[in-house]
Amino acid sequence: MGAVGALLLFVSVLIHELAHSLLAKRNGLRVRQIVLFIFGGVSELEDDPGDSSVEFKVAVVGPLTSFAIAAILWVLWNSLILVRTDVVYLAVLQYGSFINLILGGFNLIPAFPMDGGRVFRSVIWRRRRDKYTATRIASRVGVGFAYVFIGFGLLIAFTGNFIGGIWLVFIGWFLRNGSESGLMQATISEALGKTRVGDVMTTSIHTVKPGSTLKEVIDDYLLVYKHGGYPVVLEGKFLGMITLDDVKRVRKEKWTETHTQDVMTPVEKIVSVGRGVHASEALVLMSKRSIGRLPVLENGNLVGIISRSDLMKIINLKTELMK
Repeated sequence: MGAVGALLLFVSVLIHELAHSLLAKRNGLRVRQIVLFIFGGVSELEDDPGDSSVEFKVAVVGPLTSFAIAAILWVLWNSLILVRTDVVYLAVLQYGSFINLILGGFNLIPAFPMDGGRVFRSVIWRRRRDKYTATRIASRVGVGFAYVFIGFGLLIAFTGNFIGGIWLVFIGWFLRNGSESGLMQATISEALGKTRVGDVMTTSIHTVKPGSTLKEVIDDYLLVYKHGGYPVVLEGKFLGMITLDDVKRVRKEKWTETHTQDVMTPVEKIVSVGRGVHASEALVLMSKRSIGRLPVLENGNLVGIISRSDLMKIINLKTELMK
C-alpha cells in the first residue's frame, strides 16, 4: 500500500507539471524540462510569459488538474465502497484523492513562485500593467509566507512533532529562495530591457596572433592587461581563444617554442553570440556555461567582446535608478 501510494503521488505530481507544460507550449512558450524533486516538481520554461492572461492560465491549470485527479479518485473510492471492495484498494484511492486535494490547495497559496503566487502576480500585473512591480509585490508576499512556514515549523518541531516541523522549515527555506530568485531574475530582465549585445559590447579588443609564442602571450598580454583570455585573430577572422589555463597546460620550458595556435581553443568549440542578441540572453548563456565573456561575431569576424562585468555594471546602475 505504501509503495503504490508513493507511486500514485509521484504520477500525480508529474501530471500536474505536464498540465503546466502542455498549456505553456500551446501558448507558444518553450519548455526545457520537468524536474521532480523532494518538494514536488517544476516545469522549467525557457520563455517568460509576455502576457498576464497567459501566465494566469499556465499557473492555474496545475492546481485545477490536481483537483480533477482528486475528484476522479474520490468517485472511484466511493464507487468501490458500494461493492464492498477490499480495504487495501480503498485506502490507496482515499489517500490518492486526499493527497491531490492537498497538492492543489497547497499550490494555490499566493506565495511566489508557487502556482498561487504566479496567479497572484498575473492579477497585479493585469491591474498595474507593470510586470516588474507585480513580481516585486508577489515576491515580498512569497518571502512573508516563507517566514510563516519557518516559524510555524520551528514551533511544531519544539512542541512534539520534530519531523513535521523540520519539513515545514525546509519548505519555507525553499520558498524564500525561490521568491528571492524570481525577483532577481525579474530585476535583471527589467534592467536590461531591450538592450542588445551590440549596445554594450567592448569593441576595443586586445587580440593575439596565432603565430605568437606562449612567452609573448604571457609577457605582452597576460601580465600587462590582466584578463584571463584573449581572442586569436588573423586578418579579422576569429580563430579561437587563448586563456591562462591553456598556457598552464604547457611546461614552462616549452613556452618559447609553443605557439598560440597549438594550444588555443578553436572557434568550433567557442560559445559566441551575435550583436543582435538580447543582453539578458547573453547573461543566461554565460551563467549556464560558467564563462565570464563571449566573443561577438559577425560573418565569422570578431566585432566585440561582451563580459559578465559589462552586463552587471548596467544592471547595478539601472537597479539603483529603479529604486
